[in-house]
Amino acid sequence: MKQQQRHEFRPSWDLCREVPYIQDEQMPKKRVQFLKWFSCAIVGMLVFVLALLSKTSFLLLITFGNNQTKIICSEQKPTALLGIGFVLVGSSVLLLLKSTWKFIFKSATMPSKKTLFWVLCVEFLVALGAAVLTIVAMPHFDIVTNVMILNSVSILSSVFQVVAECLAKERKRLIMLPVCSIFLIVTGYVLFAISYLAFESSLAINISVGLAIVGTIFVSVNWWENYSTLFAVSFLEDISRDIAQSRNVVCIISSLVRILVTSAVVGAYVPLSGREWKLVKLVFETVVVSLVAIQIASSALCRWFVVVACKMHALRRSFVLPMYLASITVLAVFLVPTTVRLPKSNQTSTCFDNFQPKSSDEWLLLMLTDAIRTLNTRDIVVHKKTGGLVCLGCSALSWWLGLMLSTVYIWYLKIHRIERTQDLFVRRMYEGAFLEQSMLLNTRFEIRKRIKEKKCAKETIRVFLCATMWHETYDEMMKIIISMFRLDKYRPKTKEQHDVEFEFHIYFDDAFKDVDNGRHANEYAEILVDVIKEVYTIFSEEDPCTFKQKAALPRQKIINTPYGGRLEYTLPKGNLMMVHLKDKTLIRHKKRWSQIMYLYYILGWSLNRQYFKKLKAGEELDSLKENLKKDKENTYILALDGDTDFQPSAVMLLIDRLKLYPEVGAACGRIHPTGTGPMVWYQKFEYAVGHWLQKTAEHVFGCVLCSPGCFSLFRGAALMDDNVMKRYTTKASEASHYVQYDQGEDRWLCTLLLQQGWRVEYNAASDAYTNAPQDFKEFYNQRRRWGPSTMANTIDLLGSGGLTSQRNSSISKLYILYQIISMAASILGPATICLMISGSFVFILNMDENIALALAIVPPIVYLILCFKLKSDTQIKIAAIMSILYAFLMAGTILSIIGDLVKQKTFLTPSGLFLIGMVVLYIITAFLYCYTSSAFPVGIYS
Repeated sequence: MKQQQRHEFRPSWDLCREVPYIQDEQMPKKRVQFLKWFSCAIVGMLVFVLALLSKTSFLLLITFGNNQTKIICSEQKPTALLGIGFVLVGSSVLLLLKSTWKFIFKSATMPSKKTLFWVLCVEFLVALGAAVLTIVAMPHFDIVTNVMILNSVSILSSVFQVVAECLAKERKRLIMLPVCSIFLIVTGYVLFAISYLAFESSLAINISVGLAIVGTIFVSVNWWENYSTLFAVSFLEDISRDIAQSRNVVCIISSLVRILVTSAVVGAYVPLSGREWKLVKLVFETVVVSLVAIQIASSALCRWFVVVACKMHALRRSFVLPMYLASITVLAVFLVPTTVRLPKSNQTSTCFDNFQPKSSDEWLLLMLTDAIRTLNTRDIVVHKKTGGLVCLGCSALSWWLGLMLSTVYIWYLKIHRIERTQDLFVRRMYEGAFLEQSMLLNTRFEIRKRIKEKKCAKETIRVFLCATMWHETYDEMMKIIISMFRLDKYRPKTKEQHDVEFEFHIYFDDAFKDVDNGRHANEYAEILVDVIKEVYTIFSEEDPCTFKQKAALPRQKIINTPYGGRLEYTLPKGNLMMVHLKDKTLIRHKKRWSQIMYLYYILGWSLNRQYFKKLKAGEELDSLKENLKKDKENTYILALDGDTDFQPSAVMLLIDRLKLYPEVGAACGRIHPTGTGPMVWYQKFEYAVGHWLQKTAEHVFGCVLCSPGCFSLFRGAALMDDNVMKRYTTKASEASHYVQYDQGEDRWLCTLLLQQGWRVEYNAASDAYTNAPQDFKEFYNQRRRWGPSTMANTIDLLGSGGLTSQRNSSISKLYILYQIISMAASILGPATICLMISGSFVFILNMDENIALALAIVPPIVYLILCFKLKSDTQIKIAAIMSILYAFLMAGTILSIIGDLVKQKTFLTPSGLFLIGMVVLYIITAFLYCYTSSAFPVGIYS
């Protein structure tokens, strides 16, 4: 064992330095910061405008059901009630579609009978309250009351907050806010009842007031789940846990209950109110349909942009503030044009069947005038009764302030770097009639408390960066070493940093050569040592002063090992780096065996050994099991190639994903190929189509099938699971094993994880860069490995599709069918090319179809036969020549297809549809990734 470290001054005659280019994480420039603020402002404006459209269109539908309005005649009022019903069930229909999709492609866990009964009761109450409030009661009220009474649905949320604060063992410093909210909402109820019962009482009004209050209380039950885990009631906790596990089925059931109850209320109320359905169709095709469509579309879009605002960490200015201002702005929209009157020509008849507005301005004027008529016809307005007006205004203000105080906790909500939507919002969907109220009350109340608890007891994540090397060049080694030193600088090993710890390992294959007196490190290993020394010197010099001592050389330990040798370095910020130099005469070489080596070294020897020592020392077995389980969950391995370049933020994004999703066994980033030349240009765009888009589709539809070994983070517990790490050590004994195990080791490891029930995910924001093959030979060899291994592993996964879909909730039988179709398309790809070429022969040369097909098939068959006889290098040379010939041939084929489309005067042919589909795919991809490496011109080239 040796240690070396020395300090010396720089020679006075040699002060200039040669240093590699080190690109640190770029700080956002002013224009980037401006774009961020501008984006947040745009999202906030869209949330505000969409909430305004949603609320205004819904209130206009309510107004149409009022007997005082004239835009829809009395006998046609069921039209407006039916429109309100469609608004109420619009979000339920969307939720039903989304949950059915997830039920088919994701989880299909069934809830217990207790949970099912509870969900049916709660959803029945909420649906009944919403339908009675909006269809039966609100059409009898004025526009001011209707705008603000929706805010009173926060009554039970405030009560639940008070109870939760009382049960909490922390200071009750925020308990007064929900108490004030309850007081204001109850005050609003009292003033609302006084303004109607004391000044213009009638049987219909009295019933409507009672139904409105009861309806808002029923609706406020909707957000019970937000506080269920805070009451320390085992019944509610069990139901909440069961609902979380069977969310898809619960959402399907709740949607069906909402639709059925709302339909029943609408269907029963119309005949009970003395109206008929027969004239509904006359009006339903025009204004009501437009308002319903606007309301449903704007509500759905508003909810989506609210989620975007939360993901952008613009919670206050782009979510909370627009929602608070929505009710006030809608009220202003309706109250401002109180002096507007219809033109004289329109005063004779405003009923829709006799009057047709000629422009949108007339439509808007007519609807606003009709809405304000509900207020102007009230007795307290006609006779200017001050008491009634004060009660009306104070009740509206009380409800609005009550909603603000009950949701003020959102203002101080802290969001993680990667926050799941289900951790932000209790329910998956909004409430159509209560858009801003549902979005605010739906935000989880418990998140702030959980964050406090996590700060007190935060578990340390240990990340082992394991890079596999062979005979990389100086520049390639420089990339990976600089990336590791960057991470060491980003997260020093100090007592203050407890969340993540890093340790670096490099496994160098074939690092020794024969010399006269034995085996010594070869020139590639020496280059690696020089690179480490050079980078170490740069990162240890924080102040490159001329008269300062030269930075110390790295503290280095040289250890003889059974597999060759090991170098140990302590990096400038305290983290440990180990370089394992493998002698292929002592241990198996190649990438898979290097991966097996570090898996067993880190997870087997380093992790497990300490617990066996504690067991022998007499520590309690149950405690050791629990601690070992936690360590497995909190131990991650970042697999790297010897030329990978990455920033610390990319690693942290992958770590956050595994921390947030316990079912995720591996996560990969977005790989960017680097290099120069036409072959690299082609690969840049091919990665965008064949990797980025494909992995995104797999991530959404089911699960990523391959996490590339050049930049992927694996969970220790997943790798140590049954039939994963142990099976990964299987030696190839058959030709198919060699293809699957050794030519596609990354894909095979992911296949084992998927078959064991773990999920593999893709994070497009985590960028890494790796060198791409720059010449045809290297490129051809790479794809000759990838192609067969991809097919072999996919067939293996499909062969166990039934069992895998049972174990893995992310892989459904439909997703298996999708992969079968994709595999069939890959197999049929060469046949499609041959058919296209034969078609071009027929079109250009007027050749017989059979002869043309034979000519198209002969070259690949001849090459296939030659591959059995010729050496690998000769195969590659022939493939290069054939690739050039096929490139020109396919260019002519495309021109012949275009000519055939012009000749037949239609594009509805197989070749035409294929060509158009490919063109559209590449153009869309080019525009989607036009910000990376000039992808659009590269896409046009490829």
